Amino acid sequence: MSVFPFIEAEKAEQVGNVAKACELLEVSRSAFYDWSHHVPSRRQLEDAALGERIQAIYDGSRGTYGWPRVHRALRHDGVHASRKRVARIMRQKGLVGRCRRRWTKTTIPDPDAAAVDLLKRAFGPGTVELNRTWVGDIERHEALSTVR
Repeated sequence: MSVFPFIEAEKAEQVGNVAKACELLEVSRSAFYDWSHHVPSRRQLEDAALGERIQAIYDGSRGTYGWPRVHRALRHDGVHASRKRVARIMRQKGLVGRCRRRWTKTTIPDPDAAAVDLLKRAFGPGTVELNRTWVGDIERHEALSTVR
């Protein structure tokens, strides 16, 4: 983290002393003045512009796109940037795509299992008397039992 913005804020208040702030933060005054007169390079300006396009694509995907999809969307729009550059800019901006959930199979079907139809598919009204057929424990294959 850079301490130079803090020194810049102290300088802007006009009551702060740059020399004292640099001494307290253990940086040289010349390093602060080099930082304050720094002009961004062409590459930094291009990265900033590309970062805005990446942010727009990321926001358009509601935060789901990672660098591969963002890179593909940029290529589709005619912007040629390497995948590593897109990944770096996304990392600097703190943009992380969402991963799909891993699908896990929780049950293994038994091909020989067959359900026993004890009611002979008589489920309609009037097919059996009231309180004659009850539903029981499905796990133990005693699904339907007759009460007398």
